[in-house]
Amino acid sequence: MDWFPLLNSLRIAAISSVFVFFFGVAAAYYIAKLPRLAKGVLDVLLTLPLVLPPTVVGYLLLLVLGPRRVVGSWVFETWGTKLVMQWWSAIFAVAVVTFPLMYRTARGAFESFDETLSDAGRTLGLSNTWIFWHIRMPACRQGILAGAVLSFARALGEYGATSMIAGYTPGKTATISTEVYQLWRTGDEATALKWVLVNLAISAVVLLAVNLLEKRRGKR
Repeated sequence: MDWFPLLNSLRIAAISSVFVFFFGVAAAYYIAKLPRLAKGVLDVLLTLPLVLPPTVVGYLLLLVLGPRRVVGSWVFETWGTKLVMQWWSAIFAVAVVTFPLMYRTARGAFESFDETLSDAGRTLGLSNTWIFWHIRMPACRQGILAGAVLSFARALGEYGATSMIAGYTPGKTATISTEVYQLWRTGDEATALKWVLVNLAISAVVLLAVNLLEKRRGKR
C-alpha cells in the first residue's frame, strides 16, 4: 500500500495547523476585546467557513487563487508558479476550513479568563505582552490546545475544498480523503477500507487527546 496519502495528509495538516494556531489565537484575543457589534460582525465573517459546504469554500478559493484570477495570475506571471493543483495548495483550503474551530475555541478560553489576574499583573508593572504569555496563555492553555488538536483532526479529514483546489494526482496531491474516494470510485473497496481504518485510528487518538485535555481543564 502506498503511504504517500498519509504522509501528505500529515504534512498538510501540520503546516496548516501552525498557521491556524497563531492566527486563530491572535484573532480570538483581539476580537474578544472589541465592542459587541464589531465582535458580532467579525464572528460571522470568520466562522462562515465552518457552516459553508466545503465545496463552496473551495470554489471561493478558486475565484481568488485560480490561474486566471487576480491573485493566482499575478503569482504565476511573477514567479511562474500556480497556486492550485499542487500538494501545498491544500494548505490554503485546510487553513480556511479549520480556522473557525481554532478561533472559536480560543475565544471561548479567553472569555472565561479571570481578568482580575491581568489587572493584578498591571498593578505590579508587568507589560501586556508579559501578562499574555506568562499569565493569560497558561491559564487558557487547555482550551487552546483542545482547539489546536481539533483543528488538526479536521485538517486530516478535509475533502471538499481540498479536492477542488488541489485535485487528485497519485504521488503528488493525494490525501487520505481523496484517496478513499478514488479507490471507491474505481471499485477497489478493500484498499479503501484500509485507508478508512487508518483514518479512524488517527481520529480516535485525536479525540482521546481532546478528552484528556478537557478532563484536565475541568479539574482546574
